[in-house]
Amino acid sequence: STNPFNDAWETGKSAFNNLQQPINNIFASKQDEPSSERSRLRDDANGNGNGKVERLEMDESYAYDRSGMAVHSNPILKFVEGSALCGCAKRWQLAILANLGFLIVFGIRCNFGAAKTHMYRNYTDPEGHQHMHEFNWTQDELSVMESSFFYGYLVTQVPAGFLAAKFPPNKLFGLAITCGSALNLLLPYAFRSRNDYLVAIIQIMQGLVQGVAYPSVHGIWRYWAPPLERSKLATTAFTGSYAGAVLGLPVSAFLVSYVDWSAPFYLYGVAGVIWAVFWFSLTFEKPAYHPTISPEEKHLIEEAIGHVAQSHPTLASVPWKEIIQSKPVWAIIVANFARSWTFYLLLQNQLTYMRDVLDMKINNSGLVAAIPHLVMGGVVLAGGQFADYLRSNKILSTTAVRKIFNCGGFGGEAFFMMLVAYSSSEFWAILFLIFAVGSSGFAISGYNVNHLDIAPRYAAILMGMSNGIGTLAGLICPFITEKFTAHSPKHGWTSVFVLASMIHFTGVTFYAFFASGELQDWAEPKEEDDLVKPDAPKGYGTSSQDTNVLQGMQPSRPQPPPPPAAPAAAAGWGDDAWNQPNTVANHNYQAY
Repeated sequence: STNPFNDAWETGKSAFNNLQQPINNIFASKQDEPSSERSRLRDDANGNGNGKVERLEMDESYAYDRSGMAVHSNPILKFVEGSALCGCAKRWQLAILANLGFLIVFGIRCNFGAAKTHMYRNYTDPEGHQHMHEFNWTQDELSVMESSFFYGYLVTQVPAGFLAAKFPPNKLFGLAITCGSALNLLLPYAFRSRNDYLVAIIQIMQGLVQGVAYPSVHGIWRYWAPPLERSKLATTAFTGSYAGAVLGLPVSAFLVSYVDWSAPFYLYGVAGVIWAVFWFSLTFEKPAYHPTISPEEKHLIEEAIGHVAQSHPTLASVPWKEIIQSKPVWAIIVANFARSWTFYLLLQNQLTYMRDVLDMKINNSGLVAAIPHLVMGGVVLAGGQFADYLRSNKILSTTAVRKIFNCGGFGGEAFFMMLVAYSSSEFWAILFLIFAVGSSGFAISGYNVNHLDIAPRYAAILMGMSNGIGTLAGLICPFITEKFTAHSPKHGWTSVFVLASMIHFTGVTFYAFFASGELQDWAEPKEEDDLVKPDAPKGYGTSSQDTNVLQGMQPSRPQPPPPPAAPAAAAGWGDDAWNQPNTVANHNYQAY
């Protein structure tokens, strides 16, 4: 017979222990792994003399359980998890949502360019009715108000890199899109107040918040992108910026022509607010914090990325001297400026070029203007897949892939831009423009993800620097374009496209000589290197040993099957990922 007193005592002890981690115990009943196995993993960690691993393990386990509680109070996440929308891996879900965010904010940048054509000059609507312009601003005044966006955009680039390194980058990206969309809703009121200072202030504020977007996304991939998937994930996200122009130009032109000049501002503002609801509900800073990620995907990401430095970069700790003296960094900066020049040139003035030179009406030219960017979006996606295929199969080194894609894309864009400059036929001008913009899509798999190759720890900061210099193109380009086209539009546009072509040829030359795909010597802090286990991969994430301990301490989920070869690390995406050579542990960054 049993002793009732002992039974009551054991029951009381169990209840008291359950108070320490109630959520763990709720889920523990659903798993098959015995607690002795988790104890063994803890003993292994302690046996190796790595007390830091156990502390990190407990911190990550607590964060996991804390976010696991959120799934039951997060109706958006619960709905998506129970629907067909959740069929892809979480990192790809993140890339798609980032793509939609970029689509919205870059569509917002098309609103002003389409609306201003009805603000300062009389126009005829699609039904043939004549309309007087509503405002007395000149084209120069509207151009100054439009370009004021870039003053704010330029200011936040480098600070955004530090913010993305210190705070959850997914939250920063969400705030950037949300605030930019909310400010877009205020622009029609600012215009109707006829206060050009108010319009400029809102434009500057939009630039300030949107300047955080690109560096934040690089901060996101610091934790979510396995090295051999960087091109695919990054280009999937960044394609949204070009898709934004694909939709933004025709949609804005249609709404301005058939509804009202203010309609695109309201449409994109509301779309951004709706997007924010899904973004903040479905994205998390790290795989370890995602309450519904599969153990297999979490293991794959953290195993491939490797060790992450725990300290955040500060103004004092960033190797500024080495960065300024780094030729690969300047190769990225020059390439960013060259691509930004043509991108902002077309984003702001493509409809004007088609009207003044090709004699196309705005309600007809919006769709045509979107075709080059549509082609580019497809090329960006295909280029990202092909670039990572070449790298993961060791056909070409990362340096070779970056140079070939970047220089090939820029070279094609420069060549066809020169042909656009001397084309007087509408058909040939549009065709050459499609080839020019489409070719540049390959370059996104070059310079635009190169930050993660040479310095993943400082990728967000480097992105802020290069994008900040690229933003100067957005500031300078409208004034030079206006100067060239002020007196003779058709001849002036020839000079505009010749200049764009020469800038791209400069980018080709500089990148070909100085770019690199190798991890730079200054890219990892020395004090962090001393804390990493000798056999741990030096990248972003946790080491393979840490990952196994973490998964052993997460009783809420079944464990992933161990890899057939214990020393091997997951090297990429696919069914044969476990069979790849241990390129991470061997520090074979040439394959990365």
